[in-house]
Amino acid sequence: MLRIGHRGAVGHAPENTLLSIRKAIALGVDMVELDVRGTKDGHCVLLHDGRVDRTTNGRGAVAEMTLDEVRRLDAGEGERIPTLGEALETANGRVGVILEIKSPGLAEAVAAAARQSGFTGRILYASFLHQELKGVRAVIPSANTMALLERGSPLIPAILGALNVSWVGLPLDPRIQKNVESFHAAGFPVFVYTVNDPADIAWVKSLGVEGIISDFPERI
Repeated sequence: MLRIGHRGAVGHAPENTLLSIRKAIALGVDMVELDVRGTKDGHCVLLHDGRVDRTTNGRGAVAEMTLDEVRRLDAGEGERIPTLGEALETANGRVGVILEIKSPGLAEAVAAAARQSGFTGRILYASFLHQELKGVRAVIPSANTMALLERGSPLIPAILGALNVSWVGLPLDPRIQKNVESFHAAGFPVFVYTVNDPADIAWVKSLGVEGIISDFPERI
């Protein structure tokens, strides 16, 4: 089972920063999950929200900002919002990555940037926007992809099979045992997010999932 740091190791460092990635590596994770969005001038950067307000000292939509404007922001503890290339350089040779594509139409740019980075470890492309995963495979036919499902989403393994996804990411909710069983029966490896309570971690591990995503990956 894979131990995965959420947004790096967000329980210990500012999310989606190089510091957070380095902290996750120090904690011994197998992979880090990172969120990717695009800037106005076409660069891929790490950011969860569509706006920079919550995680930086700035305001505004990242899609309306240039990379230079984004780089001026403080993402916490003096950290800057990194580009995808910088994040992959930090992780390369140390840890695998899950790249969550947050914006429609960004898949090809994310896949191209990852391919050009020279990253040699495991990359798993993930998204709640399932059509984006088809875009990744258009650039990298052999890419490993993960369909993320929100709480309350219909569980239709056949549809995900038609998208040719490799993995499924399920939220921690009261139906998790049944959901894991359903996707395992359909042949899908399952990751569960975001699991922080030690009792929940122990329970989810007992279900035989392939990976757990946590803000505190040292608890897994």
